[in-house]
Amino acid sequence: MPIKVALHHLTHYRFDRPVQIHPHSIRLRPAPHSRSSILSYSLKVNPEHFINWQQDPTGNFLARLVFPQRAWELRIQVDLVVELHTINPFDFFLEPEANTYPFDYPAEMEADLAIYRSPADQSDELTAWVKEIQETVIQPGITTVDFLVNVNAFVANRVGYIIRMEPGIQDCAHTIRSAKGSCRDSAVLLMHLLRRLGLASRFCSGYLIQLKADEKPRTGPAGPSEDFT
Repeated sequence: MPIKVALHHLTHYRFDRPVQIHPHSIRLRPAPHSRSSILSYSLKVNPEHFINWQQDPTGNFLARLVFPQRAWELRIQVDLVVELHTINPFDFFLEPEANTYPFDYPAEMEADLAIYRSPADQSDELTAWVKEIQETVIQPGITTVDFLVNVNAFVANRVGYIIRMEPGIQDCAHTIRSAKGSCRDSAVLLMHLLRRLGLASRFCSGYLIQLKADEKPRTGPAGPSEDFT
């Protein structure tokens, strides 16, 4: 059964004097290939501005904003209503030549995928992980899907989840040594690990809509006891 949720995102800056706001590129709109059903979307920006909607080479929307006059504030507001469905993560097809790991990418894709294959983290800690995976996870004739599942499990079993409010992303070595990280830390670690293992991978950002809080609030209930997302 799908769940309908609303998301409100506000970024608001106030200045102590009128300032010239430089052009902005806003990437706060779901991609057209999103699996979730986008029921409504709005982007409101102050002060007065010119806006042009564009798409990057991978199909993501971006709003190019130009502000002709000085302003006392910058306010960017996104409102989104989305219908969430249960998604089967294995609902995809592989080309026959990519059914088993390792495999070679077609020559015509090499240029497009180069940015997603390097540079990869070269720390000693990640190198040790790569060696361990090659010795314990990769078996002759392993399917690519099983390989991906096993690498994901490898990371999940060694990195505990924490809520980390500090800005930025931990480097891979720190995450491995501390054995804990936020979801973005683990995602970047997995991305670099897959690149070191020969697969093209990239980091994708987005909104986390989570109906059940990670930690129990100190004051009253904050949602259902189970997470349905």
